[in-house]
Amino acid sequence: MSGKDIIEVSDASFQDEVLKSDIPVIVDFWAAWCGPCRMVGPIVEEIASEYVGKVKVAKLNVDDNKETATKYGIMSIPTILKFESGSVSKQIVGAMPKTALIKELDI
Repeated sequence: MSGKDIIEVSDASFQDEVLKSDIPVIVDFWAAWCGPCRMVGPIVEEIASEYVGKVKVAKLNVDDNKETATKYGIMSIPTILKFESGSVSKQIVGAMPKTALIKELDI
């Protein structure tokens, strides 16, 4: 992961970084072996750098953080969840172009 505006979250840090955030958080659930995840990754990095201060962008590796992935019912990746005030407000499964992703996430 190379995006400087993206935080890497884990089962241990998820509550503090995502659920307790005072701004909306977009979480990219991914895995290193996932081809579509590698397609979405650069788009997520662009969103992170373009919307600094408006949303927090995080990535969670589902292979390393099974507890959180299971809690949110992540069955397919990439899955992107938008959290507002500690609750899921949007869910997107699969890869899509940047403009569609921004529109879908309402940012």
